[in-house]
Amino acid sequence: MNTGTWRWLAGMAMGACGTAWACTTLIATPGASESGATFVAHSDDGHLADARLMRVPAADHAPGSQRPVFFDAVSIGELEEYASFQYRRYAGSARGPDYEMPGEPQTEPIGYIPQVEHTFAYFDGNYGIMNEHQLMFGECTNGSKTDGARPGPDRLFYSAELARVALERCKTAREAVELIGHLIDTYGFYGTGETLPVADPKEAWVIEMAPGPEGVPGLWVAQKVPDGEVFVAANEFRIREIDPENPDQKYGAHLYRTALAQGWWKPEDGPLDWLRTVSLGEYSHPYYSLRRVWRLMDKLAPSRNFSPWVEDGYTRAYPFSVKPDRKLARQDVMELYRDHYEGTEFDLTKGVAAGPFGCPYRFLGAYDASGDVADPTVKREGAWERALSVYYCTYVFVCEGRSWLPDPVGGILWFGNAKPAETCFTPFYAGITGVAAPYRTCDVRTYTRDSAFWAFNFVENWAVLNYARIHADIVAKRSALEKAAFEAVAEADVRAQALHAEDPAQAVAWLTAFCTERANETFAAWQQLGDRLVAEYSDGALNHPAHLNQKIGYPREWRMGTSWPNGPTRYERPE
Repeated sequence: MNTGTWRWLAGMAMGACGTAWACTTLIATPGASESGATFVAHSDDGHLADARLMRVPAADHAPGSQRPVFFDAVSIGELEEYASFQYRRYAGSARGPDYEMPGEPQTEPIGYIPQVEHTFAYFDGNYGIMNEHQLMFGECTNGSKTDGARPGPDRLFYSAELARVALERCKTAREAVELIGHLIDTYGFYGTGETLPVADPKEAWVIEMAPGPEGVPGLWVAQKVPDGEVFVAANEFRIREIDPENPDQKYGAHLYRTALAQGWWKPEDGPLDWLRTVSLGEYSHPYYSLRRVWRLMDKLAPSRNFSPWVEDGYTRAYPFSVKPDRKLARQDVMELYRDHYEGTEFDLTKGVAAGPFGCPYRFLGAYDASGDVADPTVKREGAWERALSVYYCTYVFVCEGRSWLPDPVGGILWFGNAKPAETCFTPFYAGITGVAAPYRTCDVRTYTRDSAFWAFNFVENWAVLNYARIHADIVAKRSALEKAAFEAVAEADVRAQALHAEDPAQAVAWLTAFCTERANETFAAWQQLGDRLVAEYSDGALNHPAHLNQKIGYPREWRMGTSWPNGPTRYERPE
């Protein structure tokens, strides 16, 4: 494909997707969960980005091999020379057969690093997700003072590719943090500020990074999450003071001298504050990030009485991590992501902007802030509250790691396409060898019936017609499906563990078939739900086979605030 065609495709994708990458991520440590599992969750709020869930297989490599490092369009937008697009993150043979797309432009590497003898299998999305040894990643993008650094020979890595290399080579969170730090120090980092939660079934860390200024490969810090606590992040760095004597912290080789040279920090100021040193504070606009941090912490630990109002983007009102008032179940973690501030003063299902049917989604326009750092000197005309569940979510997942089970059985990726509030999570065990076809099929430029993303995306968009009623239908359907999935997984754990004791390969084959069947059932059920909703809510009415065209109309409270009470109810001209 020629360069002109690449440029046209890139322009189409940029017009559709934009460059806003604004996610919410968390870690719940084993001591904070009911079962003793570790949870890592992430919403990929990339709006019509690549929605495919892919499985990268384990592989053996010849001595002296080189590992290509690829550009990620989720970093600073699409660069045509690398043929990596927001709608299609990668095409080629280096990540296994799922990514082989003959006839498509093949993604070109930025450069290479030495390869290892054996690499592990893992689930891949726009960022690396979970490997066969239950190593798990989340992600969120942050503003930094050095945002926009471009890739090149001295800047090979973005966070997405760093996570992939770690998933290929590491079994523990500590190993992953140390490897990622080494890669940044050695090969450089481009793009934006980034937070990567990384956990295994026993330990959890957070590593945060930013491009270095000219001549500096990159900057990074890491901090361990205390067991029994939950870490949350929402597009703003969360690590603060760095203590060189703290064994639960790590930092890059270039941090201190760069901070001094740039005038970002002086020893007489006290301990180096990572957030203040490398960023201007909050992302996009005031409370874009901090409102979500507040909401999660308030839901996790209401006894702490966290306030939603703070003095500025550098506030210390919210700690690095929090001990929840009660331990979390799997369902609790999923529900955290389905929130629109219901029941608070920020409830997005209320007010004029929610329309007659309580729709919580606020569609962004060119007048809205997007993807920048909230400079406090900039006066803004307005801004919408930023909820955890937003209309531009591409996919959401909850990784579950369980130390008491063998790795292929212990790790589960609970994956859902599109908005958290309108998705249905389906399980993919860590040891499986392939992903069900609907979940690895998607071109966000074109609606098709064979894609899980489009099945879920259609239903969530249809819900906007009459959100309160249709959302209730969605909740009823997904609750039944998720309950059935939880029960099926409980049985599968027992069966797979027994099989694994006899023959690990037999357990993997059985789990692959189990996950494929569950995923295909969820996909089919959601397509059927969408088809039913088309007829049931057609033309603004409520339609059932035995009772068509039940006129719903508008709620009285909303109706009385419109022109309706002053409409043509008499012949005289209104006063």
